[in-house]
Amino acid sequence: MEREEERGQEQIWDADAARRYDTPGTGMFAPEVLDPAVDRLARLAGDGRALEFAIGTGRVAVPLAGRGVPVTGIELSGPMIEQLRTKADDTTIPVIVGDMATTVAPGEYSLVYLVYNTISNLLTQDEQVECFRNAARHLRPGGRFVVELWVPELRRLPPGQAGVVCRSEPGYLLVDTYDVLRQHVVSHHFGFDGTREAELFRSPHRYIWPAELDLMARLAGLELESRHADWTGTAFTAESPSHVSVYRLPTTA
Repeated sequence: MEREEERGQEQIWDADAARRYDTPGTGMFAPEVLDPAVDRLARLAGDGRALEFAIGTGRVAVPLAGRGVPVTGIELSGPMIEQLRTKADDTTIPVIVGDMATTVAPGEYSLVYLVYNTISNLLTQDEQVECFRNAARHLRPGGRFVVELWVPELRRLPPGQAGVVCRSEPGYLLVDTYDVLRQHVVSHHFGFDGTREAELFRSPHRYIWPAELDLMARLAGLELESRHADWTGTAFTAESPSHVSVYRLPTTA
């Protein structure tokens, strides 16, 4: 039976979301955001193959493949894959349709990666653990699983309130509402165009503390190799809003 979470994610990442996802040169597509990620992933892949969980429209996969790294993707959303296909065909970047927790891609990889908070789209701890196990089963000995994820911002949540304004700028407002019992947060993205109408996009997440993420890795047979605050290697501290964590599958003795 298809899981309720999968149906929910397919509804979120529909044709309209896929059409609006790409913002060439700005936002998460800005060179200062994208280039360091591609640089780091290319170094980690080395001379091996890379597998991207939730490849989306190919924001990272397309430039990474352009560096000569063979990239395969797993993606649940048909419209997102269709958008990817406007940039690269299935020979250049093969994509397997399915979810990142259970879907298996053929072959063995030196790198599996999951960027831009996407592991939090899995809404239960069990699914997130399975995602780590899925990454481990694809890796060759010594291979690496890279996760880019934000640090839960509960210190910003006022006592007795369930929501906080995370970003406020001309034409855009981001409000996060929390269910701290289940470690759930819903991000409410409001877009304004100068009229009385606002456009709303909601995305649910299960937030994960770094130590919890490390335990998920251990359950999958992976070990933490490094953690930085960003793709350029900035030191991770108590004030870092996000992290890039690299996990390694040990080589056999």
